[in-house]
Amino acid sequence: MAAEKVFPMTLAGKQKLEQELEQLKTVKRKEVVERIKIARSFGDLSENSEYDSAKEEQAFVEGRITTIENMIRNAKIIKEDETSVDEVNLGSTVTFIELPDGEEESYSIVGSAEADPFEGKISNDSPIAKSLLGKKVGDEVTVQTPGGEMAVKITSIK
Repeated sequence: MAAEKVFPMTLAGKQKLEQELEQLKTVKRKEVVERIKIARSFGDLSENSEYDSAKEEQAFVEGRITTIENMIRNAKIIKEDETSVDEVNLGSTVTFIELPDGEEESYSIVGSAEADPFEGKISNDSPIAKSLLGKKVGDEVTVQTPGGEMAVKITSIK
């Protein structure tokens, strides 16, 4: 049997997943069951779009519950005090400038389970993070992105 995938994440990321799981199990699941019950009361299920929609949502909710339970079960917590400020690691917040004269950008490198680019959290599996991991302040790095190559210079690591 293949080994389970490990999901590196911060303690805050794990807690956020646990809250989402609780919400799905206690609130969303009941809402969907109620929608199915109401849709059944409309009669013929073969042409009942409300019923079909509710069943699709139920499948999504149950799938998400299973996914989150798996992520929590296989979580590997990244402790902030274990991350080095000497080089970029999982859990680091790295600031860089795009060369030759780009703006400064900062990202926290987290596990895929808690990645949220809109909050400045990128997955350790992303092209930018893969290029930055193991590098030090002052290093110039070429990052492969879907839009082509990008050269950056690391200005700080926290």
